[in-house]
Amino acid sequence: MSNMEKHLFNLKFAAKELQRNSRKCDKEEKSEKTKVKQAIQKGNMEAARIHAENAIRQKHQSINFLRMSARISALMDKFEKQFETLDVQTAQMEDTMSSTTTLTTPQVTLPVISQEGNTPEPFLDLNLELPAGQTSSLASSVASAEQVRYPSRAGRYEQKYLSQYTFENLR
Repeated sequence: MSNMEKHLFNLKFAAKELQRNSRKCDKEEKSEKTKVKQAIQKGNMEAARIHAENAIRQKHQSINFLRMSARISALMDKFEKQFETLDVQTAQMEDTMSSTTTLTTPQVTLPVISQEGNTPEPFLDLNLELPAGQTSSLASSVASAEQVRYPSRAGRYEQKYLSQYTFENLR
């Protein structure tokens, strides 16, 4: 159970407890009203007033408990909606990021040394160019694997063979 679910459970529990307390206050209000009637029948007006004040206090307390319960329930509903929205946004973002990363893998190209076929022999063995256009995720992952393996080889070939050639020698 995640931390958010624990908080949600605690909110539900608190709302039910407040409703229970409201019902309890309603019962005590009724008992205070019966005590008021009994006190009036006996002619004890001071006791009747005290019981009436208690009944009024219990009624207000019951209403306050119901009000707090309703507020917590509304908060809980809003929290659940935001949590669901967050889940949807997270899933959408993950989907977008996964599709974006597979479509935007950079293409590795080697520098063209000559157009007349004077390319050093090791460069002929390296075939790093990707097909033109958009690639599938499988082709992108294969291209990514090639990029991981070949950059060090390409760098070595560049240092070894390009240092021998200048652009004047190639023309």
